[in-house]
Amino acid sequence: MPGKIVDRYDHVPVTKEDLDWAELVTLDLSLFEQPGGKEQLVKQLEHAVQHVGFFYVKGFNIAQEEVDRQFALGREFYALPLEEKLKFHNSNDLVNGEYNGYRPAGHRIMGNGIKDNVQVYNIPKFDGFHQRQQPPVISDHIEEIEAFSRKCHTEVVEKLLRLFAILLELPSEDQLVRDHQYDVKGEDHLRYMHYAARSIEDNKKVGGLYSAGHTDLGSITLLFRQPVAALQILNSDGEWKWVRPQDGTITINTCDALTALTGGYIKSSIHRVHTPPADQAHVDRLGVLYFARPNNHVVLDPIKDSPVLTRLGLTQNAFTELGQHLTTEQWVKVRQSQQQRRNKDIKISEEGKFTYGKGDLDIIPGLKAKMYD
Repeated sequence: MPGKIVDRYDHVPVTKEDLDWAELVTLDLSLFEQPGGKEQLVKQLEHAVQHVGFFYVKGFNIAQEEVDRQFALGREFYALPLEEKLKFHNSNDLVNGEYNGYRPAGHRIMGNGIKDNVQVYNIPKFDGFHQRQQPPVISDHIEEIEAFSRKCHTEVVEKLLRLFAILLELPSEDQLVRDHQYDVKGEDHLRYMHYAARSIEDNKKVGGLYSAGHTDLGSITLLFRQPVAALQILNSDGEWKWVRPQDGTITINTCDALTALTGGYIKSSIHRVHTPPADQAHVDRLGVLYFARPNNHVVLDPIKDSPVLTRLGLTQNAFTELGQHLTTEQWVKVRQSQQQRRNKDIKISEEGKFTYGKGDLDIIPGLKAKMYD
């Protein structure tokens, strides 16, 4: 029996507000196979990953129609009654660092008694190690979702990993790709993410934020163009800047695992989700993201055969300084356990400064999560 026909997804108009937009470089991945193209892209990439950790890519061989289909599927999932979505939620799993499936809004306290307004549905990569029951709106289109997930990996993630390898002067252009193989057990996932619009009063109580400043835990995050302005990045001058939704691009940010592997050479980007501007503040915000992480067995020690890291003396990271040599699987479990832990009531000042409860930010002994006001 054929699945439900999913209507086309129409994006809302972009904001007309005059916002303080970040100036980010755009890498054209269509240059990747052209003579001298990789070298040109690496030059663009070098400044971005050392100073901001954010950039755009275009020319990535995924049609806008394919992207919009994922937005449409996300819309259909979030339109389900809550009781249907909750069939794919397990609060005990979240406590234990298992994050695939559904997480309802209100799982954690944002601050000052206001619960978070975000729903998340994570679909693990199709490596054969993450068999899960899916709701019909997902299972009826699972082949299409898998094709999209694999394209994210081959058309974007792998190309960027090869550029990083060139930047690090690694012996093989494929070295990082080998540590991020799609069909090897790992924690990559596709995410549909839904932020519900809040009242002006509630937004004021949480400093005008949907999520506080943070870094992602993996290697690379792909954020497909989302016209509701809300994403902000912390630039190298310590200023929060809005990220402009640009047609035909994916916003990329580099993350903690890649920072660990490079001894801090590649910056883990700091970002937050702000209340949208006035002309969009009433609109729910739907996102489609892909999170790439090293394979589970990869030890997150600084890479030893990078001449760049050797010249700069980047031989330690936040884990090894504590005598820890965490695999990706171990890191994901402890970090996700901290992120999903039901927290105490965080206090937020009128200036938007956060005060966390004891233990809220503990990951492992000696290492706390960093959050940014």
